[in-house]
Amino acid sequence: MIVFDLACSGGHVFEAWFGSQADYDDQRARRLVSCPMCGDGRVDKAPMAPRISGTRSSGAPDPKQVMQAMMMAQRKLLASSEDVGGRFADEARAIHAGDAEERQIHGRTTPAEAKKLVEEGVPVAPLPFPVRDPTRDN
Repeated sequence: MIVFDLACSGGHVFEAWFGSQADYDDQRARRLVSCPMCGDGRVDKAPMAPRISGTRSSGAPDPKQVMQAMMMAQRKLLASSEDVGGRFADEARAIHAGDAEERQIHGRTTPAEAKKLVEEGVPVAPLPFPVRDPTRDN
């Protein structure tokens, strides 16, 4: 196995494992490699610095650790909120208007509908990482 740091055209950096350099090249050529944060298929290898135990060149946080923390925070948010699926925009409006029980929800909506919610003053925010549809899991 080989580990590569990859980056999408949107600037997201992530780690991916492949059987070999040839496996990476083959999967990339067949457009099977995509960014786990935004789904972008324009992915290239990111510069990788050698890791030397016990040294640190700066006080900057490790991007992989930051992403891991964000993923853990998203998992907590999803576990403590109700999945309303494609009814997200309607349910968010109803909660905001006081027509539905106030609670934490998550779901799916279009970018245009999300923009309308923001313009209407409904407090919404996108999740940092895509959420798998549990009905499509193997």
